[in-house]
Amino acid sequence: MTTDIDVLVLGGAGVDTIVHVPELPLPFSDSYMIRPGITTRAGQSGDFVALGLTALGLRTHHLDMIGDDHEGDLVRALHRDHGIPLTAIPQPAGTKRAVNLVGPDGRRLSLYDDTRAHESDRLDEASVRDLAAASRHAHVVITHPCAQALPVLREADVTLSTDLHDWDGVNPYHEPFALEADVVFLSTTALADPERTMRDIAARGRARLVVATAGSKGAYLLADGEVKRVPAVTPPGPVVDTNGAGDAFASGFLLGWLNGEEPGRCALYGAVAGAHACTVASTRTDAVTRGELLSRAAEAESTSARPRTAERPAC
Repeated sequence: MTTDIDVLVLGGAGVDTIVHVPELPLPFSDSYMIRPGITTRAGQSGDFVALGLTALGLRTHHLDMIGDDHEGDLVRALHRDHGIPLTAIPQPAGTKRAVNLVGPDGRRLSLYDDTRAHESDRLDEASVRDLAAASRHAHVVITHPCAQALPVLREADVTLSTDLHDWDGVNPYHEPFALEADVVFLSTTALADPERTMRDIAARGRARLVVATAGSKGAYLLADGEVKRVPAVTPPGPVVDTNGAGDAFASGFLLGWLNGEEPGRCALYGAVAGAHACTVASTRTDAVTRGELLSRAAEAESTSARPRTAERPAC
C-alpha cells in the first residue's frame, strides 16, 4: 500500500509561556524580577514530536483540535514555517496553553490550563480515518480526544506509539494509550519500579517495545522480553532546558524503528536526540537534523566500543 505520510501525530498542539525562575521549587515572594524574560511560543508535546520527526526527514502530518484565537494562530504559524501539514479541528474552548517555570538547571514545572478542554471533545472521525489510511505509523499524545480516536486508528491497521510521560503506573486514564500502542514511551519520574511497570504494559497490552527514560541516567529498554539499560549520551553543549527532551527521544527512536533498525540502535538515536534537546532553550523550537543525529550516534558507538586505558594503582 502506498502511503503519503510516515508519521501521523495526533494531539498535543498548543502554546507555552516560558518563565525563567531563580530556583525550583520557587519560594513564595511578593514579586520576582525575571531574566531573560517571559516568552510565549507555540510548542507542546505533539508539536515537538512533529518538529523532531520533520527535522529527521520523515513525512509528518499533525492533527489536533485548535481554537480560533491568538494561540491557535501561533500553532498554525509554527507548522507553516516548518513545512508541517496540519489538520486543525475547531476547538470552541480555545487552543491548549500552559505556563512553564524553568529553573537555572533546566528543570521545569508545567501549569496546564484545564479550561481549554471538554469531556465532549472529539477529533473528526473521518479525518482520523482518512489520514491514518495514508500513514505508515501514528504517534498518539495522551489528550482526551486522542483516546476516543484509538479504535479508529486500530481499524486502519497502522502501528501506534504513545508517550505516557510521568505516569505512575496506576492512574487508569493512561491505560488505553499504554495497552493499545505498539511502542510505549514513559518517564521513570513517578515509578517506584520501572521494570515492573514496563513488563506489566507489555504483558497486558500490544507493546512490542517499552522505553522508560531516566534523564541524565539514560533509559530502560524492554525488547524481546529483556530489559536493558540505555546509557545517556553526552549533550553537545551546556544543558539549558529539559523541556521537549522526551518528545525528541521519541522522534529519534521512531526514525530508527521505521527504518527497521534493531531496538538498541533505535534507543541510541533517541538518546542522541534527547541530549540535543537539552541544549536548546525552551524559548526555541530547534530539533536535531538527521545528519547530526547519525554523526553523533556513530561517535557515541565508537566511544563506547573503544578500549579503556587501565588506571594506574594509587601510590
